[in-house]
Amino acid sequence: MLAFLLPAVLASPKAAAEDPLTLIAFGDSLTQGYGLPPEEGFVPVLDRWLAAEGIAATVVNAGVSGDTTAGGRARIGWTLSGAADAVIVALGANDMLRGVDPAAAAANLDAILAEIAARDLPVLLAAVPAAGNYGPDYKAAFDGMYPVLAERYGATLYPNFLAGLGAATLREAAPLMQPDGIHPNAEGVAKIVADIGPYVAALLAPD
Repeated sequence: MLAFLLPAVLASPKAAAEDPLTLIAFGDSLTQGYGLPPEEGFVPVLDRWLAAEGIAATVVNAGVSGDTTAGGRARIGWTLSGAADAVIVALGANDMLRGVDPAAAAANLDAILAEIAARDLPVLLAAVPAAGNYGPDYKAAFDGMYPVLAERYGATLYPNFLAGLGAATLREAAPLMQPDGIHPNAEGVAKIVADIGPYVAALLAPD
C-alpha cells in the first residue's frame, strides 16, 4: 500500500503571460492518463485548471505508461529538445512497485534533474512514497530521495502525487480509483489536479 502524505496547500496568485508557456508533464501512467478517456487524464484536466486560473500555458503529455526512472532517464534529453518553459517530474511509482533499489532510482532521478537544470528550467518534483511492505529501511531510503534531490537542484517538492485523493491508503481511496486499485478514476484525477494545481501555478508564475 502506498502511504499518502498531505502537503500544505500553497496559495499563489493567478499568473498570466502574453504568450502561452509550455509545461512538460514528464512521468508514467499516472501522468499519461492510463485507463481514462483522453480528456479526463491528468494532463488535459491540469490544462483546463490552469486556464480557469487565467494562466496561459499548454501542458504537454510526456507520460509513458509503465515507465521507470531508468526509462525517464533514457528519454529526458529528446523530450526537452522542443519548446519548454517548466517541467513536472513525476516518476518512481513503477520503481517502487518493482522493488528497484532506491539508490538506483535516485541516480536516475538525479540525471533527469541535471538534464533539466542544464536548460535552466524550473521543475516540480512530485514524489510517490513507497509502500510499507518492503520494510522500513527501504521506505526511508525511497521516500528520502525526493527531498534530497529537490534541495540539490532547487526544485519545488510536491511530497505525494496522489495526495489529493485524501486517503491514507489506496484501499481507503477505492471510490476514487479505477478497478485495478492503482490508477485514479476521473473523479480522482480532478482531486489530484485541484491539490497539485497551486504548486504548478507557483512554478509558472513570473519571477
